[in-house]
Amino acid sequence: MRVRAIDGTQVDDRPDRLATEEPMEIRIQGPGGAAQPVAVTMRTPGNDFELAVGFLLTEGVLDDPDDVASVAYCLEGSGAQQYNVVTVTTRRSVRDDIVQRPFAVGSSCGVCGKATLDEVEVRCPPVASGPIVRRSVLAELPAKLRAEQAVFDSTGGLHAAACFAVDGTLVALREDVGRHNAVDKLVGHAAMSEQLPMSDSILMVSGRVSFEIVQKAAVARIPILCAVSAPSSLAIEAAERFGQTVIGFLRDDRCNLYCGDARVDITA
Repeated sequence: MRVRAIDGTQVDDRPDRLATEEPMEIRIQGPGGAAQPVAVTMRTPGNDFELAVGFLLTEGVLDDPDDVASVAYCLEGSGAQQYNVVTVTTRRSVRDDIVQRPFAVGSSCGVCGKATLDEVEVRCPPVASGPIVRRSVLAELPAKLRAEQAVFDSTGGLHAAACFAVDGTLVALREDVGRHNAVDKLVGHAAMSEQLPMSDSILMVSGRVSFEIVQKAAVARIPILCAVSAPSSLAIEAAERFGQTVIGFLRDDRCNLYCGDARVDITA
């Protein structure tokens, strides 16, 4: 779109690129049943199937990635695909009380709170101990994340979430207007490529660490979470209960280690 860029007394009319934000409805369909809507999330189009599968897993609608039989865009009566409606077909029936839970999902954050934390803890035990990551590896992650943010370079308007191995090797990266969507896309990618649980992974996010990112990581069994910004108090409470490591303000060889110190070798 065209914008008026103002810099002091200079005004320049020029084109600008914006990050795309569109709604996507996620539906689920059990064997022999009709597709039922589960949620509408505001997202950046791309990796929609991963987003749908990751969301259903991290929000507890599905317990096992093997329950997914297929994922597809919905068809209109004319046979045309609706690219903002995704149906996940399952091999087993999903309980009505789970499908009918209200989901309020925006591009900024989802529903957070003590009740949600208690509910997640019931179905999500603490993550396993280990692995141990060197401080020197952690220091390299922000630059590696930034280097792979292709859409951010052209719009400046997207969050990123990346999965790294403990030696700092980039495994996968996803971008989205919603930081939680980017995490769901990563989890969906792992599920669809048979890489769950992510027990030896480091999750690096471009913004802050919220409660929902912690719980999504816990469901995927991710032990180490890093961010360039701050965590919330509820995020740290959740991470301590799930046995995770949280590192915030990871920038320029500096960071704050909030919990899970045993997984970080600060001398190496």
